[in-house]
Amino acid sequence: MSLLAGIKSSADVKHIPERELPALAEEIRQRIIGVTSQNGGHVGPNLGVVELTIALHRVFNTPKDKITFDVSHQGYVHKLLTGRNGEEFDRIRMTGGLSGFLNREESADDAFGAGHAGTALSAAVGMAVARDRMGTDEDVVAVVGDAAFTCGVTMEALNNASEYTKRLIVVLNDNEWSISQNVGAIARYFNELITTGVYNKIDRVMRSLLKRTSHGRQVLRLASKWKRGTKDFLVSSSLFETYGFRYLGPVDGHDIDLLVKYLNFAKTCDQPVFLHVRTQKGRGYDPAVAAPEKFHGTSPFDVETGRGRKKQYGEPLNYQDVFGQSLLKYAKSDSQVIGITAAMPPGTGLVYMREDCPEQFFDVGIAEEHAVLFAAGMATKGFKPVVAIYSTFLQRAYDMIMHDVCLQNLPVVFCMDRAGLSANDGATHHGLFDIAYLRCLPNTTIAQPKDEDELSDLLWTALNSGKPFFIRYPKGAAKGISIKETPNRLPVGKAEVVRAGSDISFWALGPSVDDALVVAEALSEEGISVEVVNARFAKPLDRDLLLGKAQTHRLIVTLEDHVRTGGFGSAVLECLEDARVYTPVKRIGWPDEYIGHASTQEELRAQYGLDVPALTNAVREAFKRL
Repeated sequence: MSLLAGIKSSADVKHIPERELPALAEEIRQRIIGVTSQNGGHVGPNLGVVELTIALHRVFNTPKDKITFDVSHQGYVHKLLTGRNGEEFDRIRMTGGLSGFLNREESADDAFGAGHAGTALSAAVGMAVARDRMGTDEDVVAVVGDAAFTCGVTMEALNNASEYTKRLIVVLNDNEWSISQNVGAIARYFNELITTGVYNKIDRVMRSLLKRTSHGRQVLRLASKWKRGTKDFLVSSSLFETYGFRYLGPVDGHDIDLLVKYLNFAKTCDQPVFLHVRTQKGRGYDPAVAAPEKFHGTSPFDVETGRGRKKQYGEPLNYQDVFGQSLLKYAKSDSQVIGITAAMPPGTGLVYMREDCPEQFFDVGIAEEHAVLFAAGMATKGFKPVVAIYSTFLQRAYDMIMHDVCLQNLPVVFCMDRAGLSANDGATHHGLFDIAYLRCLPNTTIAQPKDEDELSDLLWTALNSGKPFFIRYPKGAAKGISIKETPNRLPVGKAEVVRAGSDISFWALGPSVDDALVVAEALSEEGISVEVVNARFAKPLDRDLLLGKAQTHRLIVTLEDHVRTGGFGSAVLECLEDARVYTPVKRIGWPDEYIGHASTQEELRAQYGLDVPALTNAVREAFKRL
């Protein structure tokens, strides 16, 4: 029987003989590689924290003790060590399987649900303060990556932690990567800490002592005291000690015995502890070590080679690639065009600018708020900044969008990938709320293209609009439409009739136009004449066209890849009500709830009545009720 198979809860990890822990680590790595090769997922982050997570469960007792993982894309090991190593792990990120992130509804061992960066430390401080007020004795541990310290909220939590609690352990998982390689002053600071030759030589000596002595705790105290007294001489003043933490490390994050000793020591400290752990992203799988950016989060791949499915000749580009290539073309013809991303060059498509036009490309790290303000500042000087951030992450910069861009009516272009579903990732990554949270802001233009050629046109239109401009588009392959060499500048707020019809005017946004056309064709065979309109803009609406269609058609239907609440359909209703036009409206979109994960978008659409057969029936029934 395998070691991993015998683990039914966190408590079982403590009963495994120390000599067998390396074998357990290898089993875990093979389990993760095997499953992610079939399902895709976060390979590199999980392979890098195997020993660290084993050590955490050797020392702490979940669910009583609370461990928060920043983002939690490195939580697969934690899941395996807390009784989730069955069929549900085989189907992680798939229909009926585990979430790819921590989820409080999934297990009591998941202390805090996550999916976005920077949340772990603040949540842990809150848990520690709550514990102190309640008079209970559980330990609270926050596991954060070095990239999390480019995230403002992490620094805010660091600023408050020692003022509020004396019992908190922060483990810095330092692997020099977030999704792409870390950037900025914090990354340089960590690098300085770990590359000082004298300091590391001394640290190696102290670690050697720890391994040979039975009085590890006393030696650790001595080592910690010595380091604290000499670190300022060897490297720049320790940031974390300035914030009231006891700094320990850096230590080898793949040495379970050493990690256990340090974590046990941290439990005894009378002030917050910052344990700096050095790990290797992708550890134990050569392709992931060689390509950490690719294997941060990947589609299914061949275990032997690490290669994913080969793109077939003529296969459509993904929308992110269409955006990235279009922006690169426009940037090459206009030096005022600037590409900005928050640690996501490959995911957003800005990798093309990074490689071919680096002087016009900026990766600001996991700092969405700064990305938007940085863009606003550039816009005041006549530049044309394009901020490429997933829909779900852009909401983190909402205040800056409202207060600094839209209030000042600055010409910043926002390109929001993953608008709609990110099926495997689930609720934390679906982009189903952006129209609602943007539509209420003055000076905004919100658009969604029906295909890749229209995306290129809308990007060109946005760059020349002189106003805040938001373009949303979905995850996944585009339609395979050829893109014009010279883009069209589209009239802002004007829709396009793509199919004539006299009974129903069907207004669809983005790729939903294709579904509307299929529904229209099906209903035409039943004698119902359906017009299809490519709305293009959620704001401003094509008011004149909409009011005209409401006068000549018996029913208006709206379709969007967005929640119904506050979305495109709501905008249509408001427009008609303001004009005192009371033609019936059937709004179709996602319900007012968080949508989970599944193997495919199609499964989720079928589950929620948004596949083509259900759409056809919904429109038919709405028409019959007139």
